[in-house]
Amino acid sequence: MKLLEGKKALIFGVANNRSIAWAVAQAFSNAGAEVGISYAGEILKRRVEPLAESIGCDFVEECDVSKDEDINAIAEKAKEHFGKIDILVHSIGFADRNELRGPFYNTSRAGFHLAMDISVYSFVGLARAFQPLMNEGGSLLTMTYHGSTKVAPNYNVMGIAKAALEASTRYLAFDFGKEKIRVNAVSAGPIRTLAAMGVGDFKTMYKAFEAMAPLHENVTTEDVANAALFLCSDMSARTTGEVLYVDSGYNIMGVPEAIDG
Repeated sequence: MKLLEGKKALIFGVANNRSIAWAVAQAFSNAGAEVGISYAGEILKRRVEPLAESIGCDFVEECDVSKDEDINAIAEKAKEHFGKIDILVHSIGFADRNELRGPFYNTSRAGFHLAMDISVYSFVGLARAFQPLMNEGGSLLTMTYHGSTKVAPNYNVMGIAKAALEASTRYLAFDFGKEKIRVNAVSAGPIRTLAAMGVGDFKTMYKAFEAMAPLHENVTTEDVANAALFLCSDMSARTTGEVLYVDSGYNIMGVPEAIDG
């Protein structure tokens, strides 16, 4: 019996074959789930459709999560296609590239609103729209980063957004707990995704992470997907409102390890 045998999962945020959402889709499909995929714009369609086809996914829908009408529309399509679902994965985050470099105090009002809307409110909006479609024992999952609790230079407004996303996870876990539905988050170390490359001086951060993390290893999308598989399977039946770190232990460190010489 595979971990997600008989489960129906809808995954938001697939952009290309290097995205965390795609690794999650593959892992879920391999674990026996019937998978649906959503992407964020016509420009991504030609990249996403072949990926979906490779795992036998026949629910591939565009959704602009900044629009309630788009969220409601995809919920209706999912209802027609799946009936009900067991798992919803939110792997969406966005800020204007100009906000991800230099001092945080230069964040614009429009940039702040945009980051919070796309990166945080979208999870709330999707949770609300799909609440009637979620089976008891189901799971909602989102993706966060350590910049929510500690300063990551140039991460700026996205750090604030991730902090709000983690708080939203806890409040949603309380709300959905009455329906025996779990809500959790995975906090991954830096990964070379399309979104991450927009962060100023990301390459320096990436190298420093490997040097400082106790395991001295960078994180892969497959690592994150395996954690997602655990949190969305019945193996985590009593785990909700949590942030699971998949970062080679980086988050436990206060200062870098001393180097002789």
